[in-house]
Amino acid sequence: MKPFNASVVQLAPSFFDKKKTVGRIGEHILRSAKAKSRLILFPEVIIPGYPRGLIFGTAVGGRTAEGREMFLRYWENAIEVPGAETEQLAKWAKQARAYVVVGVTERDTLSDTLYCSLLYFSPEGQLIHRHRKIKPTAAERIIWGEGDGSDLQVLATPLGKIGGLICWENYMPLARTCLYQQGLDIYLAPTADCRDSWQSTLTHIACEGRCFVLGCNQYLTRKHYPVDLQKKLVADHPSLPSSGGSVIISPMGKVLSGPLFGKEGMLTAEI
Repeated sequence: MKPFNASVVQLAPSFFDKKKTVGRIGEHILRSAKAKSRLILFPEVIIPGYPRGLIFGTAVGGRTAEGREMFLRYWENAIEVPGAETEQLAKWAKQARAYVVVGVTERDTLSDTLYCSLLYFSPEGQLIHRHRKIKPTAAERIIWGEGDGSDLQVLATPLGKIGGLICWENYMPLARTCLYQQGLDIYLAPTADCRDSWQSTLTHIACEGRCFVLGCNQYLTRKHYPVDLQKKLVADHPSLPSSGGSVIISPMGKVLSGPLFGKEGMLTAEI
């Protein structure tokens, strides 16, 4: 492995708007390219945003008509894989000459089920891998279906062996072990977790797996939501704001860049 620059982009989505969010991602891919980054990671479900504080009209045993309409709105702003959005992201990856990894809400073309997915794009402009979150956490199961674990592969690249897990999957020892057994060098951990314990988790993974760890989160406040959705948020929801916490850590557990809290931004470190 030759040294190279890697970046994590802590970004707020254009919430519930896949077109504008994809455009924002493109701007940051090209900005990262100016930093000569060869690996660029974006947060969990940056397209079309992690719906913190929304309950979609659900209660045990019931759904409201208004909640169904809200879910439809989210569903319509998910993306198909492959599809127009993935083609555009692949073009930007080629333009940046970088591996680009993006968390998305994916709409399955056969079942219409939504999945929390992680997409990998190559510097040649190809979609080369998709991982679907195995076990959506708690109320996330209202939104996303469960992946089957068949896509827990590590990718052999000129940069080294790259793989990753999404948010709570990183707390699953056997999922981590599956990646370690494939000899990964660079571990990607896009998330929606901004707690202090998450930083401890990433440091532990770096030391446990003797791998570089790239953690990437959204920065999200109530003001990032469309005005009509701000009125639907659970009052004083503990997960808002999402303060971020993106970070890059060495295989010895040393923080190379970050953690970044309280704003959008990009972190870059030499791997």
